[in-house]
Amino acid sequence: MSKSHKRVRAALDDAGLPVEIVETNGARTAQMAADAVGCALDQIAKSIIFRGETSGKAILFLTAGGNQVDVEKASALAGEPLGKADAALVRAQTGFAIGGVSPVGHLSPIRAFIDARLMAFDTVWAAAGTPNHVFALCPSKLPDLTGAEAANFTV
Repeated sequence: MSKSHKRVRAALDDAGLPVEIVETNGARTAQMAADAVGCALDQIAKSIIFRGETSGKAILFLTAGGNQVDVEKASALAGEPLGKADAALVRAQTGFAIGGVSPVGHLSPIRAFIDARLMAFDTVWAAAGTPNHVFALCPSKLPDLTGAEAANFTV
């Protein structure tokens, strides 16, 4: 088990969420992850990281698998222009590789926003610290677990 995977497991355990972490056999897209676990595309909680152009900090946007982040709306929420977060920034501030960014288990606290679309489901699936692992949970747990603010930032 990788260090990233262990951090996610520990964060979930610390939150009192004894969820199962499932291997997706190399799912590279939200659709592939949905197919691997047998759920709808929008039940995949994508962790999209942007770089705050003023602060230089990573900002997390949790969105439903079929949605895309509208950079203008996201920038307005963040209160600063947003740009692409490169792999080095994502790794340094979250501890995860791109493709495996989990909503929990970050190396340091991260500012986060959540897509209300995720709340329409009984269960959503999120990355578990690697591109090959996901976990399921009730989406109503995500705001408390991540400190994410519900907001409209999708196209």
